[in-house]
Amino acid sequence: MTKVTLQEVKADSYVQALIDAGNRHLAAIGFTEHGLRHAGLVSHIASNILEKMEHCERECELAAIAGYLHDIGNAVNRVAHAHSGAILAAGILERHNMDPEEIAIIIGAIGNHDEQDGNPVNVISAALILADKSDVHRSRVRNPDLAKFDIHDRVNYAVKKSFLRVYPKERIALELTIDTEICPVMEYFEIFLARMLLSRKAAEFLLTKFELKINDVKLL
Repeated sequence: MTKVTLQEVKADSYVQALIDAGNRHLAAIGFTEHGLRHAGLVSHIASNILEKMEHCERECELAAIAGYLHDIGNAVNRVAHAHSGAILAAGILERHNMDPEEIAIIIGAIGNHDEQDGNPVNVISAALILADKSDVHRSRVRNPDLAKFDIHDRVNYAVKKSFLRVYPKERIALELTIDTEICPVMEYFEIFLARMLLSRKAAEFLLTKFELKINDVKLL
């Protein structure tokens, strides 16, 4: 067995094809961007969370790998994409000769990252959940016509800045700057309440607290 790295996973042409296909499929049904930018950002944030909380280097690497692979199931279907993505990831990582115990950790994280039925089941999954749910920003909106925005478009487009700040041993704070003329704060909660509640569970799994601040006002 080998210590598979994020760079090896990124270099895998099959992984790239799945991420690109999933992103195209979601574009076809009007979803926000879920391509290489999202995969790379979630990978970085997940690893950074564990690094800031002084987890070992290997756990940070596993979080980065899980973050990069977490949405490959969108190449199959948006419905149950976390589950299909976990199964796809298992095959990919087995081909790279990853230790079975590490594969189990990563597919558990991928399979539990969606707010519909996910739960933090290990520290990798907790970091992945927090990283994934923090990526809300106007750059993800692909609809070019503001007049035809639905509520998902409005909520994402209204976010001018988002940052997940880790205060070791204190809290993990998602800090958003929102243009309330585009989207009132209530609409944000209408769409993202389930995501924020899962983020709170993830933070608690990491033995800390989750905080949501919108326009410098603490809301959760």
